[in-house]
Amino acid sequence: MIDKEWSTAADAVADISDGASLAVGGFGLSGNPIALIEALLAQGTSDLSVVSNNCGVDDWGLGVLLGAGRIRKMTSSYVGENKEFERQFLSGELELELTPQGTLAEKLRAGGSGIAAFFTQTGVGTQVAEGGLPRRYSPDGTIAVASPAKDVRSFDVDGESREFVLEEAITTDYALVHALVGDRHGNLIFNKAARNFNPLAAMAGRVCIAQVEQLVDPGELDPDRIHLPGVFVHRIVEVGGDIPKRIERRTISDLAAATEGD
Repeated sequence: MIDKEWSTAADAVADISDGASLAVGGFGLSGNPIALIEALLAQGTSDLSVVSNNCGVDDWGLGVLLGAGRIRKMTSSYVGENKEFERQFLSGELELELTPQGTLAEKLRAGGSGIAAFFTQTGVGTQVAEGGLPRRYSPDGTIAVASPAKDVRSFDVDGESREFVLEEAITTDYALVHALVGDRHGNLIFNKAARNFNPLAAMAGRVCIAQVEQLVDPGELDPDRIHLPGVFVHRIVEVGGDIPKRIERRTISDLAAATEGD
């Protein structure tokens, strides 16, 4: 069996070139593959087209690549926590393909499963299906690039005719993901919210690079606990359990606040 371990994050991302497309895991700041992102930042890769649920915040996650001007296009479902993202999009520096969250998840899963496209009711009757959503602005504030109209068809569901919009699957050159535990064959286990988009991003990448907090030998993981089989993972890097993890919005109860210093 192939040992997929790489010695450093820098080595693992070294062949990602300018203009590459990436699927990147993370849900908010949970499960961001920050070691891989920072390695990509350090090597200077630019003109990236990135598919991820969101773009981190101004100084964390994908936000560090965005702030350095390395991202050309984002495909995301939520972009509300990043002021630099807003500035670049409204000024025409960044292209955005805004996609409903469930649709984005299925587009990634479909891409990793060899499914070219699928029909969904999400977006029917809106600009998602009808087109016209701004993708890129001109510096003067006019729309330079708008989303195209999508194919809408009717299907009988439970004896009722309903409209569905055709959504194409997503595949990317690379995927960057974070997992709690992995083995040298690439089998991965994710922790809580980090499981939301990391497995889907991993599936969509033609080359998947995973950073893991703990790397174990093949056979040590209970097969029933594995969330993503190693067939989807091509490179794996151990980053340790003390890797920094940011909280996007720290919220505590009044009681916890009152007793926090005790």
